[in-house]
Amino acid sequence: MKADVYNIDGNKSGSVDLPNQFNEPLRKDLIQRAFLAIRSNKKQPYGSYPKAGQRVSAKLSRRRRKFKGAYGKGISRSARKTIWRRGSQFGWVGAFAPGTYKGRRAHPPKAYKDYSEKINKKENKKAIRSALGAVANENLVKERGHLIKNLPLIIDNKIYEIKKTKDLIKFLEKIGLENELQRLKTRKVKAGQGSKRGRKYKNKKGPLFVIGKKNNVSKILSSIRGIDCALINNINVELLAPGGVPGRLTLFTKDAIDVLKEKKLFENIKQEKKIK
Repeated sequence: MKADVYNIDGNKSGSVDLPNQFNEPLRKDLIQRAFLAIRSNKKQPYGSYPKAGQRVSAKLSRRRRKFKGAYGKGISRSARKTIWRRGSQFGWVGAFAPGTYKGRRAHPPKAYKDYSEKINKKENKKAIRSALGAVANENLVKERGHLIKNLPLIIDNKIYEIKKTKDLIKFLEKIGLENELQRLKTRKVKAGQGSKRGRKYKNKKGPLFVIGKKNNVSKILSSIRGIDCALINNINVELLAPGGVPGRLTLFTKDAIDVLKEKKLFENIKQEKKIK
């Protein structure tokens, strides 16, 4: 399978044979499983204070001749705390029990709950390879909502020489992504309470840039809304298939493809057993 290489002028400058990782058949179930594993491991534990609603004495006797008790008072048997007392007469308010004022919750979220999910190493690698194969499929990329004229998959290493955001935007427009950039400018205000808690807008996911080495271009890319950048060693299903939906528009630098091919990343390499 071959792919065209685009230079910084937006023209085709050659072609490259894609590594075997791009030939993996599509497995949406594995991609979804790997995505959920990543997101669940990122989830921050939360829970109420274990003693919340229980930091009060609400003990009340139901025995017949107890001095401080509910027997013979014509009241229910719910837990109560003492507010005032006059001799053997008490003023009580329901407490401790769920449903009472300042009472505990029946089944609050527990801070010690483990939200993490595991996935087998080979399954995870296969999911990444499957997501890489979907990235090279133009139909899947268009189905995901990306506005492209053609599928620019590989770009020349001279992109590392770009120093300004406006120059990078010009390059993206030259390779036919002007409609995609326009799509990323629109965002919606979320419904619900989350809009008041630091997550007001729903932003669209744009292209993913995969580079072969650390460079200043990653900082420039991060300034454009919706665009992500990652090293080839660090790519995962969450980056290649946000939401578990395969086919994200992804641009690889030429050296990233070389690293993928030379190091055989995300392949299941059988290790020969050493005979003693």
